[in-house]
Amino acid sequence: MKVHEFISESEEMTLALGIRLAKLLPSGSVVALAGDLGCGKTVLSRGIARGLDIAEAVTSPTFTVAQEYRRPNGEYLYHLDMYRIADENAALAFGIDEFLFQPNAVTLVEWPEQIAGLLDDERLRTVRFRHLDENRRAISIENWLEEEALKQEMEKAGLTVL
Repeated sequence: MKVHEFISESEEMTLALGIRLAKLLPSGSVVALAGDLGCGKTVLSRGIARGLDIAEAVTSPTFTVAQEYRRPNGEYLYHLDMYRIADENAALAFGIDEFLFQPNAVTLVEWPEQIAGLLDDERLRTVRFRHLDENRRAISIENWLEEEALKQEMEKAGLTVL
């Protein structure tokens, strides 16, 4: 599995990264967003939403578990937060399977480790965040299917390659 690592120097850079990544996400994509609290998962999600032409505010779905945003093209962005979900069985009881790998949607999953068995799919893309200091984050992008396009978009975003 190929891993690309970058440093984001600010929230603005993480937002810009999300906008650029959105250009590379075909419908049916699922992106696992892994990392500690406050590391930038929701900021990246906002960027992806903007890149998918969603104008409404994107917030963390920690208390609602799932948020659904309709895209101008009629497709959807699903933003899921598994932080409060105990395990895969609880996620299935919630109806998580309605959101994963849907052909008319892009799905973002925060705290994916809670439902790892449900995400065991070769199409899954993963973005991992690690705090470096108050503003800087190391961001690892794994299993991105569009390798060359990813590299070009990261360069355009001005991210430092690790």
